[in-house]
Amino acid sequence: MLISNSFEIPLPPDQAWPVLMDVPRIAPCLPGAELLEALPDNAYRGKVSVRLGPVALSFTGTAKFEEIDNVAHKARLKAQGSDQKGRGNASAMVSFLLEAVPNGTKVSVSTDLTLTGAVAQYGRGAGMLQDVAQQLIGQFARALQDMLNAQEKSEPATIASNDATGAGAVGAPAALPPSFAPKPIGGFSLIFRVLWNSLVRVFKRS
Repeated sequence: MLISNSFEIPLPPDQAWPVLMDVPRIAPCLPGAELLEALPDNAYRGKVSVRLGPVALSFTGTAKFEEIDNVAHKARLKAQGSDQKGRGNASAMVSFLLEAVPNGTKVSVSTDLTLTGAVAQYGRGAGMLQDVAQQLIGQFARALQDMLNAQEKSEPATIASNDATGAGAVGAPAALPPSFAPKPIGGFSLIFRVLWNSLVRVFKRS
C-alpha cells in the first residue's frame, strides 16, 4: 500500500537536511514514537504506538537507512516491526525528498507499507491509513517547528553563558526543554479527524 505525504519547514534545504537526518533529535517530535537504541550502520531500534480505528497497536522493531544522498537531499529507510500483542507485523520502505520552496523546504514522504496478520484487517481501508498518516505528519511538523523555535530562543542564553564562564563551544545548542518527550498519538481527536475526512470523501462522491 502506497501512502504519500508532505510538509514544510521554514529552513532552506541545506539547513533542514542535517536536522531531519538527526534521528535521536527529531524522534520525540513524532507522536507515538520512542527511540530505544541507536545501532551500527545508520540503524535504530524503537517502538511506535498507533491507533487504527478503535484498535490501539504498538510495534517494536528496527529501522535502517538504506540510502542517504547528502547532495540530492534524499534518503530511503527500511523499517519493520511486530505488534507487542502478537497480532501481526508491519514493514515499510520510506523515501524522503527535500525541495526548496519560497518559505523554506518541502519534505515529500512516500511510504510503501505492508501489514500482515490480524493487524492487516485493522488497516484494510487505504483511505483511513492515508488520513492517519497525514495527521501524524501534521503533528510531527508542528512539533518539529516548536522544537526549532525552542532551540532558537535558547541559543542566545547559551552563548551568553559560555561568554561568562569561558566554558564550552560558543553557540553550542542548549538541551531541549523536557516537554519534548515522546507523546502518544492523538487518541480520540485523531479518530474524530479521520472519521470526518472519511465523511467528507463520501459527500464529495455523492
